[in-house]
Formats: sequence, C-alpha cells, structure tokens
Amino acid sequence: MFGRIGRFAVHRPWLTIVAWLVATVAAVALAPQLKSTNDQADFLPSHYESVRVTELQQRAFPTAEQPSAIAVFQRADGGKLSPADLAEVTRIAGALQAEGYAKVKSVLASPEAVSPNGKVALASVFATTENHYDQKLFESVKQLRADAKPLLAKSGLSMGVTGPTASGLDNLESSGNTDAMIMLATLVLIVVLLLLIFRSPLIALLPVLLILLVFVVATGLIATAAELGGLQADNSVSAILIVVLFGVGTDYILFLLFRYREQLREGQEAKEAMIDAVTRVGETIASAAGAVIVAFLALVLSTMGMLRAMGPSLAIAVAVTLLASLTLVPAVFSLLGTKAFWPSKAWKKQPRNALAGRLGTLVSRRPRLLAGLSGGLLAVMSVAAFGFSAEFDSESSLPQNLESVQASKDLRNGFSAGQTDPSLVLVASKDGSRLDPADLETFREQLSGVEGVGDVSPAMLGTAGDAAQFSVVLDFRPAEEAAIDLVSGDLRDTAHRVAPEGTEALVGGTSAVLADIRTAVEHDYSLVFPIAGIAIMVILGLLLRSAVAPWYLIVAVGLGFGATLGSTVLVFQQIKGENGLMFALPVFVYLFVVAIGTDYNILMVARLREEIARGRTQQEAVRLAVTHSAPTIGAAAVILAGTFGVLMLAANSMLQQLGFAVSFGILIAAFVMALVLVPAVTSLLGERAWWPGRDRREPAESDEAVPTSAPEPATT
Repeated sequence: MFGRIGRFAVHRPWLTIVAWLVATVAAVALAPQLKSTNDQADFLPSHYESVRVTELQQRAFPTAEQPSAIAVFQRADGGKLSPADLAEVTRIAGALQAEGYAKVKSVLASPEAVSPNGKVALASVFATTENHYDQKLFESVKQLRADAKPLLAKSGLSMGVTGPTASGLDNLESSGNTDAMIMLATLVLIVVLLLLIFRSPLIALLPVLLILLVFVVATGLIATAAELGGLQADNSVSAILIVVLFGVGTDYILFLLFRYREQLREGQEAKEAMIDAVTRVGETIASAAGAVIVAFLALVLSTMGMLRAMGPSLAIAVAVTLLASLTLVPAVFSLLGTKAFWPSKAWKKQPRNALAGRLGTLVSRRPRLLAGLSGGLLAVMSVAAFGFSAEFDSESSLPQNLESVQASKDLRNGFSAGQTDPSLVLVASKDGSRLDPADLETFREQLSGVEGVGDVSPAMLGTAGDAAQFSVVLDFRPAEEAAIDLVSGDLRDTAHRVAPEGTEALVGGTSAVLADIRTAVEHDYSLVFPIAGIAIMVILGLLLRSAVAPWYLIVAVGLGFGATLGSTVLVFQQIKGENGLMFALPVFVYLFVVAIGTDYNILMVARLREEIARGRTQQEAVRLAVTHSAPTIGAAAVILAGTFGVLMLAANSMLQQLGFAVSFGILIAAFVMALVLVPAVTSLLGERAWWPGRDRREPAESDEAVPTSAPEPATT
C-alpha cells in the first residue's frame, strides 16, 4: 500500500502539491475561526459539586457579584490608616471609577473594607463580564494601575492590585512572548540542525514551510469539526498544536529523508529512491502516527473538559501530518531530486568511523550489560517519582516581585489570606420552600467554627427565597494546598452534615474547583494512561507481527515516563525546594514523552524487523538498526527537546518545570530507551522477540549494500 502511495506522489508531484495548496486555501477561506470559550465544562463535568454551585448561583442569584480585582491600600510607613487616609482611599477609588474603563462596572471602597487592625483598606473592582480573564478587562486593569500612580502621589499611601484578573494579567505578562519564543526557537533549531546534518539550505527550510502549511490545514479541519461535528475545541489548543506539529512533523520528515538519502547512497535513481523510502518507512511512520493518535484520543475518556477537547484536536493534527509526510513531502522532493542536497555532495558516499556505528557495535556485542545499565538507570530515576506532589497554586510559581503577588502579601497584613477570592457555600431547599432565617444563622455559626475559616458572611437570600449564599473567607490563599484540603475535607463535611433539614448544602469557589480538579486528575491517571498503553501495545503488535515485543516496549515506555517524572521531582522539589510540581505535569509528560517518544521505539524496532526479514542474524540486525536509526532519532530528539528547553528561560516556575520535564524526557526516550535499552533487550530475547512469526522475505545478499565499515553518519 505504501509503495502505491509513494509512486503516486512521486510520479504525479504537481497534482499532489496543487491538492495540498487547494486544501490550504480552503482552510483559510472556508473554515470557521476557533472560538474562545470559558464555560465551566472546560474544566469539570456537571456532577462535580463546584460546578453545581455555579449553576445554582446563576439561577438563584443572577445579580450576585464577586470582584474581579481588589486594590489594596496601606500607608507607606506601615502604620494605621487615619480618617484622612481613608478619605484619600475613597477619593482615589472614585477617580478611577470615573475613568470609565472597558468591561469595568465600578471601583468601590466601603467603610467595611478596612482591616480589623486598621492597617489595610480595600477597593473592589467589579466587571461587566463574568469572565475574569477577558482580554479587554486585562487591559483595563493594566491602565487602572497606571492611572493610580499620579493619584497616589503625595498621599502617603501605596496601592497594589491583586485578585483573579490582576493575577491572570501578571501571569500572562510574566510569561512574556513565550509562544513567540517557542516558535522562533523551534524554527531556528530545525533550520540550524537540518543545515548541519544535510549541509543544504533547501532541506533546512523546506520542512519548516511544509509544516506551516500542515498547521493551517489542521487548524481549519479542527475548527470545522468543532463547528459541524460538535467537537469541543477552542483557540487555546493553538499553542500546543504548534509544538505537536513541529515535533511529530519534523520526526516524520526526518524518518523519510534519512531513508531517502540512504537509498541514494546505495546507487538508486532519485525518484526510485524516494518511492523505496516511502515503501520502507511508510509503515513505520503510519504506525508511529497511529500510536500518537491513539494516545491523544484516549484523552476523550478524561473527566476534564479541556483534555477531552484537546485529544481529538491533536489527533486530527497528527493525522494531517501523517498524510503530508507520505504525499506532500515525497512530491516536493521528487521535483527537486538530488538538487535538494545542493551544494553538499555527501549524499553520494558512505562516511566512515561514525559515532552511530560504534554505538551499534557496542549494543550488539554487549546487550546484557547495556540492558542492565540502561534499565537500572531508568528504574533508579523512577523512584523519585513517588515523591511527586501536585501544586495548584499558580501564584507561587510567579516571580515574587509582581504587583499581584506583592499586593496579596500586603492584604494578609490585615485580612485573612482568602479575602481576595472567598469560597461560596450555598444552601438550597429540596422542595422549593422558603428557607428559615434562624436555621441559616445556626448553619452560619457551625461553618464559622471550622478550623481554618476566617469569616463567614451573613446569609444572602436568593430572589425566590429558596436558596441562600454564604461568603466564606479562609485563612489560606484560595489555591494553596491547605485551602484545597480544607474545602474538600472539613468545610464540605461540616456543610453537608449541618445543613438545615430539607435542604442541601454545596461548597464552591476557586478552592472547591481546584479540589474537584484534583479528584478528576487522579481519576484520569488511573483510566486514561492504562487504556492508552493497551492501545499502543496493539499497534506495536500489528506492526511487528509479534506478541512478545510490545510487552517489553511498553515496559520501556513506562520506565521512561517514571524516570522523567522522577528527575523533575528531584530537580525542582528536592534540589530547588519547591512545594510541588504543576498538577498537570504528568499529562504533559504523557502527551510529549510517552506518545511522541514512542515514535523512536517504533522506528528502531521496525528497522530491526526489516533487518531480520533480510535474513541477518539477530546481532547483526541490532548493529545495523542502531547504526542507521541513531542519526534520525538523535536529530529528531534534539530538535523537539530543544523546543521545550526554551521554556526553562521563562520566569514562571511552572513553565520551567514543563520545559525541563519534556525536554529531558524526550532525550531519555531517544538516547536511552530507543538506542540502547530496546535493541539490547531485543538482542537478548533473540527470535523469541518476534514470536509467533518471523519474516524472511529478502535475501541476505543485500548485506553488501551497507558495508560494515561505513555506517550512517551521526548528527554532528
């Protein structure tokens, strides 16, 4: 099948290229735009308690508001606020409200918003939108900060703005142009590395252009599927889509080009060499893409809406990349022929004394030693993964000099830490009858007695009188682990237990949402990962026609996952002393290390199977497979790891964690698993690795085509 696909693309290159250009134009002109969505279902399904609180609040309290930002005032000398100071606070708040910022309804300072110790006063910024992270609201808060500076001059007061919108704004700005930085770094890495490997400007630039074209088509298909097929996807998928497409796209193009160059070096004519490359590598690329697609599609089983939307979107992108790798890339290079390698002539000859050849010889001669060393290393590194602690506090990952972070600290000089974003407790009548105020006051007193609760507001009755809302200020910041534990434990337990007879009590707010997300993530880890692993094993079994090889391959992948997570725990929790790692880190390691890193294992075992099918001995097959695969795997891994490594330059510690984990994990998957552990274990198992079948379809005389003294060059 892949031979027919290759012949069609090579013999009808212009038809193939025009078809892709038409698809690109159609994607730009006809496909709808990916929309931005902030629906609560993006995070959790409706049966979670925090989501039910939101739904009940919207029904019973349609006019209830929570401030999007809070301005924190205090004296510059740290003393108590005088009546004149409080008058200044009111004046400044009024002046800011008079500015009429977009998406800002009011800026209010009230006498009640003064701390018990008299040192801190607050002004609440209420928005006209429920979305605290609206872009125009971000711009308004940024302008409000700037306008406050001249108003504060000579007042003796200082002011900082914190709260959800201010923290979101600072988070966005502290990340800088991370997406642009990633894109630029990716392009530079791809171009520079391909230029070093092939010594050709055309081959250095063409993959970038082709992947950009694929990105446009994939984005159009995803948007169309979201519009017509009910696929939940929004524009937040674009950033991760860039990395995935450049990662797998570069991998597949390199798989093809290295094999194309190998066939040219064996003396084949350019078009036949490309057809042969597609024939031999097509199944490998398709299997690798299939494993990645299945891994992404497994995310539809996730409890979290964001991951459910991300999975199919990324699967569509990888499918488009697969199609382009087998059609568009061969068509373009068939037109260029050997001119694609200009001005280099290295494609004409077999270089000698390459590092890849030495590695292949070592793995084939010392498989037991290398399997023990590499497997033992991964196992030891995996031990630290058991110390993984999930961190939900995004504020702690931000630079401490940001205004929202400093203002939050200043607020705690006079108020409970949860003042900026109180938890919500709602009580609703089960039969629709009006609630008894006396029962509600008793309920409030019970909540106030929970350890860790700073203040509970009086009950606010809903429009129909069948629901009441309490604002609960905790002693901890909303995203702190202590706040999450309190809400998911004592606060919810107490609210459920002491709810007035005939009513139901629900606990919501930011801390409750994070508690439910923690529960959902734990559920997803126990469901999504095993199912994805089984699906990948099935694909490996079909590719290799073996019931044995998939088992040790999936064990190797599991060791790589554990080693990646363990190394990240060691570096950030143990050495740097951080409280924990971003809660979604295992998902990203799964997406980029397990799913994409499996490509390298597939390339290796597919080449092993091919060499065995030619009639080579197991030892010789291992040597040749490592020799020929090392440059491809090494180049692809360095490009992908370098892309994520750029994130370590960010000021946000969560981005640093993500950058380290994924880049380190990709390097482990390539240089430890694919190039050492997998071929060494295959060599030890011998013919048993291919049970119940083994192909020998090609004569062993083809050995002469690849002299043992002339292996494929390494990446340097």
